[in-house]
Formats: sequence, C-alpha cells, structure tokens
Amino acid sequence: MFYDRDWHSEKGKIPPYMPDNPRDEERHALLWHSLKEGGRPEDIDEVIKALSPPPDVTTIAPPGCFKGMRVGIIGGGQAGLAAAFELRKLGFDITVFEALKRIGGRFYTYYFDEEERYYGELGAMRFPVSHETTWHYINLFGLNTRPFVQNNQNALLYIKGERVRNDPKGRNVVKRIYPRFNLSLNERSTLPAELLFCALEKPLLKMPERIRPEIVTIREAYSPEILCLDRYSVRGILHEAGLSEDAISLLGSLSPFVGSFLYYNYMEILQETYPYDFVFLYEIVGGAVRLPRAFYRSLMDESPFEYKGIPKNLLGKVSIKRGAYVDGIFGQRPDGRVTVRYKIGDTGDHLQEDFDFVVCALPFSTLRKAKIDPLFSTRKMQAIRELGYAQAQKSLLFCRFRFWEKGGPEERIIGGGSYTDLLISQIWYPSDHARLVKAGEYTKWDFRPGVSPEEPGVLLASYNFTQDAVRLGNLPEDMAFDTVKRQVEEVHGLPLGYLDNVAIEFVRVNWDDEPAHLGAFSYYLPEQKRIFSYAVSIPEYKGRVYFAGEHVSGTHSWANGAFKTAMQAALDIAKAAYKI
Repeated sequence: MFYDRDWHSEKGKIPPYMPDNPRDEERHALLWHSLKEGGRPEDIDEVIKALSPPPDVTTIAPPGCFKGMRVGIIGGGQAGLAAAFELRKLGFDITVFEALKRIGGRFYTYYFDEEERYYGELGAMRFPVSHETTWHYINLFGLNTRPFVQNNQNALLYIKGERVRNDPKGRNVVKRIYPRFNLSLNERSTLPAELLFCALEKPLLKMPERIRPEIVTIREAYSPEILCLDRYSVRGILHEAGLSEDAISLLGSLSPFVGSFLYYNYMEILQETYPYDFVFLYEIVGGAVRLPRAFYRSLMDESPFEYKGIPKNLLGKVSIKRGAYVDGIFGQRPDGRVTVRYKIGDTGDHLQEDFDFVVCALPFSTLRKAKIDPLFSTRKMQAIRELGYAQAQKSLLFCRFRFWEKGGPEERIIGGGSYTDLLISQIWYPSDHARLVKAGEYTKWDFRPGVSPEEPGVLLASYNFTQDAVRLGNLPEDMAFDTVKRQVEEVHGLPLGYLDNVAIEFVRVNWDDEPAHLGAFSYYLPEQKRIFSYAVSIPEYKGRVYFAGEHVSGTHSWANGAFKTAMQAALDIAKAAYKI
C-alpha cells in the first residue's frame, strides 16, 4: 500500500519472487499475494478488469478507414502519445501539439552523462504490477523492467531527531519513536502499519465486494457507500478510526504521503489501496522516459513493427509540433470542425488549424489558461477551475560513489526509501544494484552480481508534496542544494559537510513551477469524485472534443489512467467518425 505495508514482513511469509521482465501470470501472482494477505483475494478479477485496456480501436473500425480525417491532440505526454498511437491505426492524420521541446510530459528522466548510464527520475519512476494498461504498452514496445525496491529493512526513519532502521515488524519505531509522541495505551501497543491498516483499510473491507470496483472506475452515479466515503478527508477518516492527534502526527511523519494529504479526499487513498499499488512495483531499465521515446519512435516510423498486420499504406500520418503552446480551442465553425490556436515558442507567432476531432490531453491546471469559445459545459468549466492538483518537488544528487550502499549486510541500503519529518520528507535510493534474496524467514535486498558501491550513483535526495514541496521548491538554487545536502547528512548520521565532496551535481524540479503542468498530478478534494469524476470524462462540442489523462481517469496520479483514457478516447472518436 502507499504506506509501504510489507506483507511478507508482517505475516512472516516469503512472497512470490519478483523477476526481471515479469510475465503476466507472474505479475498476477504478486497481485494475488497482496490481496490474499489483505483479506480480499476475491477482488483480483475485478482489479485486473478495471485497470486493463479497453478493446482495441480496430474492433470499432477497420484499419485505414478514416483516411483524410484530421485529429488534433493537445499535449505530448503519455495520454497524447497513446491517443495518437491508437488513432493512427485507423488512418487519421494526426497533429500532436506539445508546449515543451521534450516529449513525455511527467515522464521526465534526467541523464547526467551522454551515455545515459547515470540518471534519476524527476517524474514517474515506478509502475504497480496491477496496472494492466501500462504493462500493455511496456510489453508491446519490448521494454526491459526490473523490480523497484519499495521496502528496504535497512532504510532509515528519522523522526523528531531519532534515527532507526525500518525493520520488518516496526519494532524499532515502537521502541524508540513512539515514546516521543503522546499516544494512548492502545496506540502504544499497536504496530504503525497496523494503526494505518485499521484506520484506512477497514472501510474498504466493510464495503460489499460488488461495489469496490467503483473506487477505480468512472460512473455516472455511485453507490451510497462510495458517496459516503467521498465526503471524508484523510484526516477525517483517521479521526473516525479513533486515532489521537499525536498518532496522526506520528503516522504522517512515518509516511509523508499520508501527512502531506491529510486534507484531501479519502477516495484518493482508496484508489491506491484497492489494487495495492504500493506493494510490488517495477521500473523501466534505462529510465522511464524510454516509454514515451518508444511511442515517439513508432509514430515517426513509416513501418513500425508494433502495428502488426496493418499495412503501412493504411496508417495515418503523424506530425508532432514541439514548442507549440495551445492557448485556444474554438467550436464555432458551421461544419462542426474544431479550431486549435497555438503559439510558437521560438517566434511568439500565433497560428491555428482546424480538425474533425480533438483530444485534449492537457492537465486542467494548464487548460485553465486557454481561451475556450464557446465554453464547455458548465460542470466541465467548473472542474477546470476547481479540481485539485498536488504540488510535488524532486531533487536529485549525482554522487561520486554510493555512500548509502557502504557497510555490512545490516547497514547498506540497496534501493528503497527513507522517511523523515525534515523538509526533504523522503529519500529514494536507486534500485539498479538490487536483487531479492532469501534471508531466513524473510527476503531482503542485496547486491546484484558485479556491482559496487564505489560506482557513481544518483540519489533522489528529496521527494515531497504540498506545503513542503512549495517551501523547498521556492528556495534559491544554492540554498536548496545546501539544505538538501545537510538534511540528507542528518538523516544518515553523516558528519556535517560530508556530502560537499561527494555530491557533484544537483538537479531539481518543482512541478508547480512548470508552466506546461502547474502541478504534479490530479488529487481530488472531498466530494469532488461525486461532483466531477463523470463530468470531466464526457466529450464536448457535440462529440468533437474528447479528454484524456490521469485527471479524467479513475486512478489519479498514475500513468495507467492516462493510457486507459487515451485508448477510450480513440474508441469514442472511431464511433463518432462513422456519423460524419
């Protein structure tokens, strides 16, 4: 789960092995293990169904049948690229507008060398085993994957000046961190993972099995159980569970994700709990940006291997305009076509083009700045103004050697994350050196053959959200670099100034400051699922403008939602194109 519930540690059982490049049945075995240990094995079929891709667009129309029709796609992130990829099968001529010079949106891998050996993720960095639509494209493009280390018993927890290892059962926390909080007798005798489980998962277990899929799907109307929980903030649910303020403070420190989103919709937590997003995860070898690069290569190729069985003469033509900032969408033409106005970044010139259909894959945070005439439906415009977007900040340190991997078997940290109540919030260690090995009744992460802590490495030295992201993100570059180094030293118990000669480069992103995004991901406030989740997904301009992206999906903040809504938009356009 999001708070790193480690099932095999809790239950004293060794889970299924996490292989590189897992087959579907291997991923499903990992998912089933999580659900079984969570008391919901019966949910596996519905979880897989809810997160799987919709039918292929060629089930609606034969390849090449819409030659000569034009589709404009606004946004060159995951949703925009996937929509272009699918619509090309039917022969549409496609223009993708991307405000940035780079493609990929919030897939943002930063390479510190030309050979791309050393890199860190400023955006998306991991994929749950249950996200079927994401895995559909990973497998289609033949990308290599390896386990992303989510839990590491050698990682650190540094709370109120107390430093402990993240041991499997949480006994270090109970012994040394609990006394720093004014907890009730019952809270003091309960392990931290169990405190969160009782508070945040019991409502899910009480929910009828048939209703649970509504958590991660878009419906025009939701069941009363969903609507009831939709009213709660995370803090409200924790209070309903009877936790004291000190217990809430403790849990928010141990899990910065919980602490950062106390006032957001509890349904966002359930969206990640229902499929156990944060138990077994993977990463793309070489960097997450290799996925959007694969889309781009395929879209630019006249004979891409991914379109098996479709002759190249039936594929549509694709143009990707980089540095083209869309600032207007107009639906006033008598023939029903949609006009897209855009500004060329290099020259500032305004141009416009007309399309039979448009896929808007922009975050609503940036769509808010565009001229829309006539206005979309009232509820859509309200959502564009009001939907919540989470602030997030990431800071990378490129280090001469991997100081975190040094030491004995009980000291070295090979992958995983450390958590702290300091401003930096989370530290994530690269997983490229890690492999899972059996250690007694548990498993643990140890070195892959042939690697060494003396190699350079990239540390995700700070990953934080909401207020902490704003505060660290607003610091000047040199002050932020110094703050991150000093706090990483403090978490690890290193001498003051140790990192000055170890960390040789500093790179960061504050997603609120990125003009093409204005926020890291969509994250609803209480009641916004009921009010907006269906309204944001429906087309506008009499079925000429469609929407795609994680913000219009049932699984916010994950690429799976972007991919799935893109595929659905392509299906809906295929159906609508028959009527023209």
